[in-house]
Amino acid sequence: MNDRHHLFRFLIGLILVACAFLTGSPSLQAAETATIRLVSYNIRHGRGMDSKVDLKRIATVLRRLKPDLVALQEIDHTCTRSGKVNQAAALGTLLGMHHRFGKFMDFQGGQYGLAILSRFPVQKSVRHQLAPGAEPRCALEVTVRPTASGPLLSFVSIHNDWTREPFRIAQVNDLLMGLAERRHPIILAGDFNAEPEAESLARLKASGFAILAKKNGTRTFPSRSPTIEIDYFMTRGISFKTAPLTQVHDERLASDHRPIVMELPLSR
Repeated sequence: MNDRHHLFRFLIGLILVACAFLTGSPSLQAAETATIRLVSYNIRHGRGMDSKVDLKRIATVLRRLKPDLVALQEIDHTCTRSGKVNQAAALGTLLGMHHRFGKFMDFQGGQYGLAILSRFPVQKSVRHQLAPGAEPRCALEVTVRPTASGPLLSFVSIHNDWTREPFRIAQVNDLLMGLAERRHPIILAGDFNAEPEAESLARLKASGFAILAKKNGTRTFPSRSPTIEIDYFMTRGISFKTAPLTQVHDERLASDHRPIVMELPLSR
């Protein structure tokens, strides 16, 4: 009877682990894989092009993209305009992912900033204060280990100033100082508010970051009929046999930006 009892408990344990993984439980390490899926999305606090704030609609867009890591910009934390919702936590719950929030500033009784969602347990989270622009700015970094035997990875959500390139250059310089001691791979993801030839992006390239090219049109804003390219993935410390391509996802309603998505190959 004792052996049967132990066998029964073992089988139940396997079933519970399988169920938790299938439902996206953030308490489990994501399955080891040769690739991870990355998404970056400026969600304009969930306000779509129909002027409706609909966070469940944002979650539906993200769920279809099946991400492992998500960089989010324009996130509200209990602000009046978006219904006093902790948006990072709500999206984490809806998608079964860990969440981290980085505050730009106090706003409408809450806070306004950016966030990261992760399928992987977050080893460390760092808020990098950046030079101010038209508004206060920060970048949010999380450190994860996507594969059990692979290196650590820093994933950084970016939302630089939208008004003037000198502000963006100062913000990039501050971020580079904040990341100076990182010896593991880094991915920057987000709304850089700079087109490809901008000096702020050139500073990042000079420090070793590479912009990952897009494969199906480059423009990301405004979402209904994009005219400019300002959302990117950039990597440092990752070598590729063939560099992965970023895809601009054709989502025109949920926000004023289109999300970008990429599959990143990693060593096991």
